[in-house]
Amino acid sequence: MVNYVNLDYKPNNDDLIAMYYVEKSSECKDLEQACEEIAKESSIGTWTEIATLSADIAKRLKPSAFYIDAENNVVKIAYTKELFEADNLPQILSAIAGNIFGMKALKHLRLLDISFPKSIVSAYKGPKFGIEGIRKLTKIEKRPLLGTIVKPKVGLNEIEHANVCGQAWSGGLDVVKDDENLTSMSFNKFEKRIKETLKIRDNIENETGEKKIYMPNITAPLTTMKKRADFVIEHGGEYIMLDILTVGFSALQEIREYLDDKNVVIHAHRAMHAAITRNKKHGMTMLALAKLMRLIGMDQLHTGTVVGKMEGGRQEVVEINKTITEQKIVGNNLTMLDQDWYSIKPTLPVASGGLSPLHIPELMEILGKDMVYQFGGGCHGHPDGTEAGARAIRQSLSSVLKGYNLTEYAKDHIELARALKKWG
Repeated sequence: MVNYVNLDYKPNNDDLIAMYYVEKSSECKDLEQACEEIAKESSIGTWTEIATLSADIAKRLKPSAFYIDAENNVVKIAYTKELFEADNLPQILSAIAGNIFGMKALKHLRLLDISFPKSIVSAYKGPKFGIEGIRKLTKIEKRPLLGTIVKPKVGLNEIEHANVCGQAWSGGLDVVKDDENLTSMSFNKFEKRIKETLKIRDNIENETGEKKIYMPNITAPLTTMKKRADFVIEHGGEYIMLDILTVGFSALQEIREYLDDKNVVIHAHRAMHAAITRNKKHGMTMLALAKLMRLIGMDQLHTGTVVGKMEGGRQEVVEINKTITEQKIVGNNLTMLDQDWYSIKPTLPVASGGLSPLHIPELMEILGKDMVYQFGGGCHGHPDGTEAGARAIRQSLSSVLKGYNLTEYAKDHIELARALKKWG
């Protein structure tokens, strides 16, 4: 009989470590038995003893549940690297986040974090640009990037869409992004939208002397995503965005590889993440998902706002941002594992969802300047329209950088004053 619980086991540098929140069902006598079920189902075992599982296989490939915190229902399991195809993220997830979620022995299971050994980390390229590359491209060095999402989400035609982008850029925003469900619609075709929007981008850059960024959504089947990325690049675009969960992990790996020799930043939208991350007792954390995105090579990633309309508390968002921006992570026993990223570049966090100019002081205090702050309704919902909303956002950031409070700064900045009146 193979025993998968070994509290004396000391993980080595070649182990992948998975940390789970576990609640056993009535079919398990205790958390230790639940750990046995998780470890064997995610590796070499099954529901009964089998003649084909030799002592040699067990010795070489058996994982070890080496940490059990019964009070907090947190366990850690170490897996040898030999269980994984290093550059095949779908295979890795099929093991540590696959069948185990459907087991009757478990009432709840949540993958809290994953610590990858160097042998797996080195199989991935990570972000091509990362924070430093994005700052070099945008020529924005000492402040966060400010952006908006074209609203309404869908409904505008290509010309209307481009004009909204132009108003936001004219008002002082750096970035304009497609919404996650705008791709190529009957009323707004992808190719025409790209042409019209980048034409206006060029005009605004000439007028303002500032770098302006457009992030078109290329989300589609992989072959179409490649064609759309090429189209964006051919027409002078420097960014693409995609919906990371709906396109799938294998598509993410392939599009990252496809774009490796092309000068384009990848912006990752996390649409659908809450379907697997929001339940605090089941699924996967956004932190674990964010780590996967840095590994694959997303240059920017939505990670939460703390404030605004989306769920996600302060500690959670700060820890997510830490794990995708710092080079060596020191974890804790309940929410994060240690991780050395070696040569993998950091990913730039993005805060988006229910933000207005009034949130900027709090955002800066909590999340800092190595961020993209995006304002949808908080830009287009300004009483005087999109351009005024963009000016109010830029003014709000200026007030923070100059050490003023918003009310004081708004006395000489009418757009910010109007925003304060509406949302204050």
